Amino acid sequence: MKRHCLTAGLALSFTVCSLGIARAQNVETKTEGILPPGTIISNNAPTVAPPIAKAAPGRIIVPQSSVPPVAQGTTNKTRIMQTDIEIFVPAGWKADQEVPPGPYYTPTPPYSGYAYETPASLGCIYALNATTAGCNPNTVTASPVGGSKAIAIVDAYDDPFAGPDLAYFSSQFGISFNPSQLQVVYEDGIEPTVDTTGGWEMEESLDIEYAHAMAPSATIYLVEAQSSALSDLLASVQIATSLVQCGSTTTCTTITGAGEVSMSWGGSEFSTETSDDSVFTGTNVVFVASSGDDPGTYWPCTSPNVVCAGGTTTRHSVTNGNYINEVTWPLAGGGSSFYEAIPSYQSSISSIVGTARGVPDVSLDSNPVTGVWVYDSFGYALDYYDPSLANAGWEIVGGTSAASPMWAGILNNAATRNSSFAASTNAELTKMYTNKAVTSDFRDITSGYCGPYNAYVTPAGWDVCTGIGSTQGFTGK
Repeated sequence: MKRHCLTAGLALSFTVCSLGIARAQNVETKTEGILPPGTIISNNAPTVAPPIAKAAPGRIIVPQSSVPPVAQGTTNKTRIMQTDIEIFVPAGWKADQEVPPGPYYTPTPPYSGYAYETPASLGCIYALNATTAGCNPNTVTASPVGGSKAIAIVDAYDDPFAGPDLAYFSSQFGISFNPSQLQVVYEDGIEPTVDTTGGWEMEESLDIEYAHAMAPSATIYLVEAQSSALSDLLASVQIATSLVQCGSTTTCTTITGAGEVSMSWGGSEFSTETSDDSVFTGTNVVFVASSGDDPGTYWPCTSPNVVCAGGTTTRHSVTNGNYINEVTWPLAGGGSSFYEAIPSYQSSISSIVGTARGVPDVSLDSNPVTGVWVYDSFGYALDYYDPSLANAGWEIVGGTSAASPMWAGILNNAATRNSSFAASTNAELTKMYTNKAVTSDFRDITSGYCGPYNAYVTPAGWDVCTGIGSTQGFTGK
């Protein structure tokens, strides 16, 4: 199994490891021509960006990777999974444009007037570190600390700038990062192609950056599947499981490790899905997946062997950027599964879901309008990929793809603090459902609506919009 892993300091060289033979690859060569964030590109002449208007409206971009296939395949080789990301572009930030691109610029966060979430503001809102009055993204600077063992991220295609982007992101927000903490592993030992729509690369940047932000001391494995076909992704999940259990790409004979596997992708439920649920099992491994960015239920989030992470909306004042409260995100996936039976840990909500598995289990900020800052130098600019736009830089990203890696990081950090990693996903969910009514452990979301035709509301307790709710610290997980 060939893999490339960061082995040097932030100056940044990769070491590509294959059968014990290493070859150096200079990052500067791969990032040559990248301009600093905050510049305008116009006729190849950068100029200083003008001031940005406060609280500007904007538009939401749904990358092609997040668009459901018109015709879904009937086997794991032909069934295509989609990402769950959406990008918010404030008006006046990047011009609506076609190829060739017109002038645009991206600020460097935190940026005055833009109250989009940072690792520090999320840590404040969710009580993951010492809180600061207001939890304002422009004034809160203390990001979460802690974590150990491993978090494996499973995505499709190759992100050629995963390492340097994570290093830059961490440096920008004052998060500790050692290049040896990130290892990129290929599904079958061959470097996958890039996703020319840019969507999966943006997904990978989001996933590794926010898993690391929530548990900065954990090792991060990025397992890259050859394609977004379910067969490739499930094969990569098995590799990820072994990496978490013993640091190997093959089945472990002796399990010495523990941690989480995050899957920010999914697709419509299908009649044979239960036959694949066994993939999401493994001693000392907790599996997390995103619930989807459309009303309804999505697999693998509906699997009883997976922590299903749904989405919320964090609200900030347009006057000063201070945090107001947390409500539903109407587009987040949720409901009762068509094919999965209710697991034992959900017996307390059987009056709501009946005999079916209910999702989501928990939720975190996923609304792109209140999204998180993500750094991606791959070259994704608005609706298309252009390799000349290597300075795509900072984006505001949402979708339940944000919730999955954040929950993986939070669960990792919680386990580190109580010195007890869950023996299985079932054990982790049993713990969370047992503690779901403890308000100091979870924030019950009781405002908003979701679902088809916005038919569902959020009564006290578990609901199909946000599940148990969001987190309040590391206790009870």
